[in-house]
Amino acid sequence: MNKDFISVQPISSFNAWEAMRKRRRLFSFTLELSARCNLNCRHCYLNVPENDLAAQDAELSFQEITALVDESSSLGALWALVTGGEPLLRHDFFDIYMYLKRKGMVISVFTNATLFTKEHVHLFTRYPPRDLDITVYGATKDTYERITRKSGSFEAFKEGIALLLENNIKFNLKAMALRSNIQELPQITALCREYSKAPFRFDPFLHLRFDRDHLRNQEIRNERLTPQEIGTLETLDSTRHTALKKECRRLQAQYPQERDCDHLFRCGTGRGSLAIGYDGWCRMCLSLCHPECIFDLRNHSLTDVWEGCIPQALTKRVQNQALLAQCRNCTFRYLCSWCPAQSYLEAGELDSLIPYLCDAAGKRSQSIMKDIPLPVSL
Repeated sequence: MNKDFISVQPISSFNAWEAMRKRRRLFSFTLELSARCNLNCRHCYLNVPENDLAAQDAELSFQEITALVDESSSLGALWALVTGGEPLLRHDFFDIYMYLKRKGMVISVFTNATLFTKEHVHLFTRYPPRDLDITVYGATKDTYERITRKSGSFEAFKEGIALLLENNIKFNLKAMALRSNIQELPQITALCREYSKAPFRFDPFLHLRFDRDHLRNQEIRNERLTPQEIGTLETLDSTRHTALKKECRRLQAQYPQERDCDHLFRCGTGRGSLAIGYDGWCRMCLSLCHPECIFDLRNHSLTDVWEGCIPQALTKRVQNQALLAQCRNCTFRYLCSWCPAQSYLEAGELDSLIPYLCDAAGKRSQSIMKDIPLPVSL
């Protein structure tokens, strides 16, 4: 999941929050086809090997997927993000894609591009996705395969990109900024801007594993950049730097201090979208896996989850007074990646302070917000 900048719209009072809750309408959904992936990236929060039989057996069947798509459509959904793992590993990917098309869905696909065939090219040429998002791990074989841990993956990636270019299929390129590729990020940026006219995006914030695997989580922590490095990267990319400044100015001008609201979920999670997991569990957003915020779609209808379970979860309040005291009054909040999902993955609670994210927000603000006036109320 990649972000150019944080554009969470905070809710300034209980009345505003209640009004937003009543306006809920399902607009889009994420459809996670598999946790399996043909790569084994060091930083991935979800992936399991492509031949993992337990994960494959847990995957929603084609019939279960179509039923959920039908129900999502009946609730008003118009947009579907198809992702994984690696979604192209599903043998019925073509059938699922075409079912979404026949339902009139706008489709986005997230992929690593290493499995593209002429059949995929034919599909995307005849029935183009709204977005085809591809992650770039490195500009050279050594860097790319150090991250993916899969011999031959860089060549497969290049062949996939070549297929798209040869057939004039539009695609977007993005990257994760990692310890393993930070020295190559300028080359990655240049490569992405050469091959795609879409804005290049990179994300330095890594989620920990959903399965809480200790060794894999340590690998992810080892790949994280320091807060100082994150701040420096954003000053070096003038396009990103300008966008962040513009967004911060807008948010500072538009939103007052939020000291009077203690609702936990203050972003758009569960208000216009949801995520359907590969294993039949519904999440309020793709990153949120707290047991009180996931719902079993094999034993509950999507309508019941959307109209009953999720609104109930959205009533959760912050219990940690230190979080309220520090975060609600923080002038760096528009540059902070803290959210309940991150909090749960990092600390096992939905409302814990995460020092790493606080430090990163502070370093980002040193250059981005230095000439943006603070709110009068501070």
